[in-house]
Amino acid sequence: MKVRHVLLAGIAAASFATAFAGVASAQAADPQADPAAAPAAPAADVPQDDIVVTAVARGTNRLNTSITTSSITSDALIQLAPRTSGELLRNLPGIRVEASGGDGNANISVRGLPVASGGSKFLQLQEDGLPILEFGDITFGNADIFLRADFNVRTVESVRGGSASTFASNSPGGVINFLSKTGEQEGGAFQLSSGLDYREFRVDFDQGGKLSDSLTYHFGGFYRIGDGQRQVGYDGVKGGQFKANITKSFGDGGYVRLYGKYLDDRAIGYLPNPVQVTGSDSDPTYRNITNFSINNGTLHSGNIRTVQTLDGDNKLVTRSIADGQHPVVYSAGLETQIPVADGWNVVERFRYSDISGGFTAPFPAAVGSAQSIANGIGGAGAQLFYASGSQAGQRIANPASLNGNGLLANVVLFDVDLKSLNNITNDIRLNGSVPVGTGSLSITGGFYASRQDIKSDWLWTSFVQTVADNGRSELVNVRTAAGVPVTQNGVTGYSASFFGNCCRRSYDLDYTTYAPFAQLGLEIGRFNIDGSLRYDFGRARGSVAGADLGAGFGTGITTFDINGDGVISAPERQVAVIPNVRSPLNYNYDYLSYSGGANYRLTDTTAVFARYSRGGRANADRLLFGPSINTRTGGLTDQGAAVDFVRQLEGGFKYRQNGLSLYATGFWARTEEQNFEATTQRFFNREYEAKGVELEGRIARGPFSLSAGGTYTDAEITKDVLNPAVEGNRPRRQAKFIFQATPQVDVGRLTVGANVIGTTDSFAQDNNGLKMPGYTQVNAFVSVRPADNVTLSVNGNNLFDVKGITEAEEGNIPSNGIVRARSITGRTISAAVRVGF
Repeated sequence: MKVRHVLLAGIAAASFATAFAGVASAQAADPQADPAAAPAAPAADVPQDDIVVTAVARGTNRLNTSITTSSITSDALIQLAPRTSGELLRNLPGIRVEASGGDGNANISVRGLPVASGGSKFLQLQEDGLPILEFGDITFGNADIFLRADFNVRTVESVRGGSASTFASNSPGGVINFLSKTGEQEGGAFQLSSGLDYREFRVDFDQGGKLSDSLTYHFGGFYRIGDGQRQVGYDGVKGGQFKANITKSFGDGGYVRLYGKYLDDRAIGYLPNPVQVTGSDSDPTYRNITNFSINNGTLHSGNIRTVQTLDGDNKLVTRSIADGQHPVVYSAGLETQIPVADGWNVVERFRYSDISGGFTAPFPAAVGSAQSIANGIGGAGAQLFYASGSQAGQRIANPASLNGNGLLANVVLFDVDLKSLNNITNDIRLNGSVPVGTGSLSITGGFYASRQDIKSDWLWTSFVQTVADNGRSELVNVRTAAGVPVTQNGVTGYSASFFGNCCRRSYDLDYTTYAPFAQLGLEIGRFNIDGSLRYDFGRARGSVAGADLGAGFGTGITTFDINGDGVISAPERQVAVIPNVRSPLNYNYDYLSYSGGANYRLTDTTAVFARYSRGGRANADRLLFGPSINTRTGGLTDQGAAVDFVRQLEGGFKYRQNGLSLYATGFWARTEEQNFEATTQRFFNREYEAKGVELEGRIARGPFSLSAGGTYTDAEITKDVLNPAVEGNRPRRQAKFIFQATPQVDVGRLTVGANVIGTTDSFAQDNNGLKMPGYTQVNAFVSVRPADNVTLSVNGNNLFDVKGITEAEEGNIPSNGIVRARSITGRTISAAVRVGF
């Protein structure tokens, strides 16, 4: 009941704000609606994109603060035309994004902080200042799955390190905030776009403006349909989003805003696929397998659309593989600012999100020659038959020539019913300033509260399929040498039979988070110093079920007549069920975060800064089914497992004048990490250290502009409790150097530009064996404005069709030379017609 009382108090405060704003008399400004109202740079105009509103007490000039921040404007978003949100985020310096999973399921990290499993554990994704999900790495529920960047976005702003530790919970590495348009700028746009060499059709629209002198509005969204970036033989992407807001402003600087969002979108989740690797671990060559392209292919197929299994209540159900990553979000929020005294105001943000959906995608547990795969299932001399597609029922007489590559894949279908990831969040703060001598002391105090549901059922199934791209893969049946069937419609077991029948699980959890926070900032002349504290305390409650919990928690395998023919086949003797014996979850945690920094304006255009921070991240569902939770009591076996800490030191130089800007930051970070990876069934208990330098710059001269950034990182595993052999190694998938650059020429009616993304090599796994080569991806865009408010554009993504391996399951080249890996998508070209009004 406590969390409800806290959140209801926030709602009450917001309601009071609405009533009070009309009569308040002090001066204040909405830092989102009017960034220029924030403190300005001395004797210089402050560009809108130089005002920081994310993970700070109030809107602040970038040159006046001791944090590192970057932004992407809505204009840049349209020009870059990223295929996914993850591809967009690669343009933020210091942010490492493995954007190879489609619309969601990207692994995102910052400044060498680890990605031991998946998602964005130490970095929070926000919309309009509140988290999309409280935890960015919920298993099969990564925060970016529930995010779509469209015409509603005004700015994407990132803060790396620094005050992210104290102005947001569970985000010590940083915050990326998608800020919405709110109607200050009149007008809108309508756009039709289509893939030229891939099948996807999309419509985008938005409109905003004034209803009166004090009332503004904005709404927009998109709808799309098609295969998606890779051909699959069915509508792999289908759905859209609608967002709207309305803002009432008051003459005293107060405002109140109501907003809502509806998202229902299906998008393929690309998981690792087979690729041929030759050479040595230290100097490998990655080549496409015959009839299967690693950067254009996927095991998704029009011949493999549904699967039968038991649901979370152990009842027969048919699941659609075509649903892929399927977020369904209904959210509503309120934001208000109330002037309460001269220079003081209350800012209240509240949002409730009803979130559900699913995650369904095939994961290859093993890939090998067709006969060896068959023999592993049906014994020596096993026979193969097509189980789906136009050849269903026919025998495969020559397995070595199957599909031109002679390969089969043992697939575990990651099939997760996300029943509820509902999130309710409230952030209320009071800020203002008082004079101190010749300067001023800014004061902020606030309270944050949230509740995050994690309710899901894991319904994995295993089957055998051919290795073919372009949506041509087919299911395959296996019979013994004597002709006895050992599969059913390609299914080897209605369970994760290739993973030892693990992982039939049910989660029914809720996590509450509370956090009072405060900041003091002293500004005297060109000198600014600030310090902030945040005290997070929370609780984890609920229960889980699954035979993986160990003895006493039920049996996970039974027999069940799946096809209803009255005969129990071999696969029907391997039907996974969720036991009705549940293990409780019941523990509390608390931790203190702090951050302090100093900034000095050397001149009106230059500044230097330094900052030290310690922030925490509460571990959530990834602790379960592991050694850190007592399965009988639900308590922690190790209190330290509840929270992982990140300690960071950073300092640097900032310069901006006359269209030229340069930002340089040196950083050091020490990170604790306890985690679980679903694909390998491994737990992690480690410490890491990373140090490096981050550079960002921009130059604009006449029609030409260039934005560029690069991050050098030297990272190391300094301690591993469970696997000391990897100590001293570089963390997997961590490159020494990542970079991005966007040159552009705008001559009025014509704009031409490129977007270059690159990385040096990294290791596939923590053993530092197999390397993943560095790569440079070149995107390009050209737009023509034949008439006012009409734009024709063509965008090319990965123009040179390079392979960009972002992860690999194997730590060394296996004997058959086949590695399971994810690559960035190959070349795709799209065209659009946009009409502004």
